[in-house]
Amino acid sequence: MAMTSTRPHALVAMGADAFADLFDPPRLSTLRATATIDDPLRVDDLTAPQTLPRLREAEILITGWGGPRLGPELLSMAPRLRAVLHAGGSVKGHVSPAFWEAGVLVTSAADANAVPVAEYTLAMILLEAKRAPSYIEGYARSRDVAGAWRRDIPPALGFGGTVGIVGLSRVGRRVADLLRPFDLRVLVADPLQDERSAALAGARLTSLDDLLAESDIVTLHAPELPETRHLIDARRMALLRPHSVIINTARGSLVDTEALIARCRTGTLRAILDVTDPEPLPSHSPLFTTPGVVMSPHIAGAMHAETHRLADAVLEELRRVAQGQPPRHRIDRASLGFIA
Repeated sequence: MAMTSTRPHALVAMGADAFADLFDPPRLSTLRATATIDDPLRVDDLTAPQTLPRLREAEILITGWGGPRLGPELLSMAPRLRAVLHAGGSVKGHVSPAFWEAGVLVTSAADANAVPVAEYTLAMILLEAKRAPSYIEGYARSRDVAGAWRRDIPPALGFGGTVGIVGLSRVGRRVADLLRPFDLRVLVADPLQDERSAALAGARLTSLDDLLAESDIVTLHAPELPETRHLIDARRMALLRPHSVIINTARGSLVDTEALIARCRTGTLRAILDVTDPEPLPSHSPLFTTPGVVMSPHIAGAMHAETHRLADAVLEELRRVAQGQPPRHRIDRASLGFIA
């Protein structure tokens, strides 16, 4: 898409912490060399009086975590706008559908953000397959390296265990690829995929119910949609094998929290949750004290230096758009109904 100059006018709208992580001095230098950006480089409020003149000139908006939602009213305030380059994962809930209707290019760094999420998921799968967290907890509790407490821990799964991937998304596909070197059987449930696409990922396609019944470890990578809310409900929770593990790095709403708590309290399920419903959790949530529930505070995605992948992806898109080349990571409006 051609711009009006080789160095298009750009405006950066994202949170201060995200900006500091994304753009170190070399990347800031590349940003300034590729686009015309006035000071301050970053803004919090696109509708602030001091920002409106810059918004009227902006051809590109570079957005990220902690930035303002781009509502339809912004289009009339930015008559020259041609592209929104998002230095984060999902653009749903961040960019109004009106931008697509107006012909504004929207891109995302979701592919770059999928890398750390998949790596985190792999780490959790391997640790849980070894039952390492259970041994760590038992050792700390008993302080006896070879005590009878070890007999209460289910057998390890690292050789011949089954991992079920729910959603062959960007992250789900990368998780399947990362699992290739290990002696684990991989199943996939995804209504948008066929047997061939699953096989190319090193997995076997099956139904969600069969996946839950056959898997020792289930990892969720489905999008948040009305039809995926409580995808793992009480009925499906009951299908999970005794001593199985469920990992959620996708969206908290995929899991019925009450059903999860009830199953974990029986001592026959472990849950590794990087996301919850709601998020943030209230401090009195029973998830904090439910046996078998391990929570991390939404850290699977890119953090600190890992965000440089996202910055590099956005800078590459900026360069391509400035030179009239097609973007690499365009988000089509038609995909909003099934992407995360």
